[in-house]
Amino acid sequence: MTDTTLAMTSEYHSNFQSVQAIAGEKLGRTVQKSLFDRIEWLKPLHELCLPDKSPLIVHATEGEAEAWMFLMKTGLGRHAALANWYNFTFRPIFLGDYDEVTKLALLAKLAKQLKSCSHHIEITPVPDEDSAASLTERAFEQAGWVVFRSKADDNHILNVKGRTFDQYWAGRPGQLRNTVRRKAKKNLVSVRIETQYSDEDWDDYVSVYERSWKPEEGNPDFLRNLARHEAAAGCMRLGLAYIDGEPVAAQFWTVENGEALIHKLAHVEDATKTSPGTLLSVAMFQHAIDVDHVDLIDFGTGNDGYKREWMEDVRDRYRLEFYWPNNPMSWLPILRHYASGLAGKR
Repeated sequence: MTDTTLAMTSEYHSNFQSVQAIAGEKLGRTVQKSLFDRIEWLKPLHELCLPDKSPLIVHATEGEAEAWMFLMKTGLGRHAALANWYNFTFRPIFLGDYDEVTKLALLAKLAKQLKSCSHHIEITPVPDEDSAASLTERAFEQAGWVVFRSKADDNHILNVKGRTFDQYWAGRPGQLRNTVRRKAKKNLVSVRIETQYSDEDWDDYVSVYERSWKPEEGNPDFLRNLARHEAAAGCMRLGLAYIDGEPVAAQFWTVENGEALIHKLAHVEDATKTSPGTLLSVAMFQHAIDVDHVDLIDFGTGNDGYKREWMEDVRDRYRLEFYWPNNPMSWLPILRHYASGLAGKR
């Protein structure tokens, strides 16, 4: 498997290590505030979840400014975001806090480079609260690509707004609060939240997940690796709930830079009557708000009904599709997109 990096100087690099050698710490935790923008996320994601996909890693410079885009090959002349269902977001990565003009210039250079090796690129889930989707769309259009933007998913979040947990909890639906009050009185469920990784605790998480309503885990090794790595940085929050010493609910969060990300949650179906998952959620939210003092809790993508009980705001996540119009293989898909758009306006 070969990683291919296109730089402005036409340099090619054979692996993620060479990318890291160029970017240094600028693709790491100290500069990249989002977990999903870091080499520590991207490299194991490829190695453990997407090993059969050849990466295409594109690098652009504008003076001292730099940008990267991590893609993977999906077919002849076709590429997609180097991402999967574990990603909350995907976007081009900047190695500094640049103004809009600089970002557009960098993105346009990425777009111009990509036309030599790809005729169709699809990236998702792209956020736009930071203008990532809008700027990327504009830059690719300016570089000559035909761009189609559509909503891909919803992102449910809670803006804490300086509240304590009790203040937040007072605003939850009455049915949820009553359920917690009744189940907590029975004192059947014990809960603990771990910030240090141990194989024993993670095995309890796996045991819950395997006996839950959730589908088979896509890549358990990736999640275990992520938990171990984030715990070492002080960012892991692993919640576990037990009945008579048996693990019955589990949640995996990370907390950093004022944000809590809810990566995974599950409970054993046989224990549903005691609501261990709900009681564990109460403990996790309380810890994030009153102990970690986060400003935002992010429930990731998806429209599961239970998310609306806990969260208050929704952000859009977008899909961007780029077609290079000078390639005949793009013509039919472009026409289909236009036809679909016209049909929708009737």
